[in-house]
Amino acid sequence: MIQRAMGSVRVNRYSIVSTEEDGHKVSALGSVNGHSRNGKGHAPRRKHRNRFVKKNGQCNVYFANLSNKSQRYMADIFTTCVDTRWRYMLMIFSAAFLASWLFFGFLFWCIAFFHGDLNAPVVGGGPSLLKPCIMHVNSFLGAFLFSVETQTTIGYGFRCVTEECPLAIMAVVVQSIVGCVIDSFMIGTIMAKMARPKKRAQTLLFSHHAVISVRDGKLCLMWRVGNLRRSHIVEAHVRAQLIKPYMTEEGEYLPLDQRDLNVGYDVGLDRIFLVSPIIIVHEIDEESPLYGIGKEELETENFEIVVILEGMVEATAMTTQARSSYLASEILWGHRFEPVVFEEKNHYKVDYSRFHKTYEVAGTPCCSARELQESKMTILPSPPPPSAFCYENELALVSQDEDEDDDEVGVVLGGSTKEEGGVIQMMDFGSHLDLERLQATLPLDTISYRRESAI
Repeated sequence: MIQRAMGSVRVNRYSIVSTEEDGHKVSALGSVNGHSRNGKGHAPRRKHRNRFVKKNGQCNVYFANLSNKSQRYMADIFTTCVDTRWRYMLMIFSAAFLASWLFFGFLFWCIAFFHGDLNAPVVGGGPSLLKPCIMHVNSFLGAFLFSVETQTTIGYGFRCVTEECPLAIMAVVVQSIVGCVIDSFMIGTIMAKMARPKKRAQTLLFSHHAVISVRDGKLCLMWRVGNLRRSHIVEAHVRAQLIKPYMTEEGEYLPLDQRDLNVGYDVGLDRIFLVSPIIIVHEIDEESPLYGIGKEELETENFEIVVILEGMVEATAMTTQARSSYLASEILWGHRFEPVVFEEKNHYKVDYSRFHKTYEVAGTPCCSARELQESKMTILPSPPPPSAFCYENELALVSQDEDEDDDEVGVVLGGSTKEEGGVIQMMDFGSHLDLERLQATLPLDTISYRRESAI
């Protein structure tokens, strides 16, 4: 009897899921060899779904048949340049300066050509009798070098414009203004491209999987977020949306219907202090799109949950946004996240090697939140007793005593220690009734339960 009671809890108690492939295996546990658990028939297969938002935050959307696309992009040339890749940006940067130098070099060559500076008569091998517009410009190459020296303000002192041609003086003034405009635009674009908060989002981390388990007596959808930098995200807040096809009552088909998932907007729980990794919780209640979805329904659902983390970068005060998504196959039913924050002697340690890991929780109901709510009086478990031990407590103790020998460590459960004859694994008790039923199967203390006359 004891072995039966204990064996039902030992199976897959602390299974770890750390890769996407393992997540698919766990989510497919509802059917074995093509049959459902009750053996009634084949379980329907989940349709393949393209991601709307990729795991790295990029939106998987392609725009086609845009009218006047080039004109619209050129109207906002600064944003276009900031969004352009670096290699194209450097090409534009170099081409702008080269085009400016060539244009004004050609203009100076034309001024010198029509003024006759290129074919000026020379008497006795001495200097020309005609005063040139630009000194020492006798070819197009000389005019190009003068253009480069003028725009970059190098000023070697060898070539210079004279007061002979007002047109040449005007061209020098215009080129100086154009050069300042190009410099300002290019420097501003490069600075904005380097300092944009999009790069900051690469150090904001989302867990590979989301989980559904019971928290405070209610089914909740949970995922974890973390910040890899020591600098903070100011005014950080989270949002989540469920995206799935939807058919209206009038028969209109919406391929990407978006519905909000409440993560605590009304009570301010959506605003987080992201110093250490935090688990975001969505309570599956009557207003949740997941209210009627149980474990079996989750295995065949075709939806995507987009999660968004927004805040201001502490260094630049610019708003940044990090995104990720979870398909239905990436949601693990009956799992919890492993703890990553441990208290040490003088500080708190965050172990990011456990960030994506989960463990399975025995006794998680497989029904939907609606069914759980309707049968709340008989199915909903009561709060666990204070003596009930859980995996987080065990892991915290192991972290504190990691220097000690594992064979000498005893795990305390409800004030009793492990005995040599039978090892009692730590478990989560679903209710007081389960605890009493388990206690009835355990051997009683012979001294404590003797008759009064014997005592």
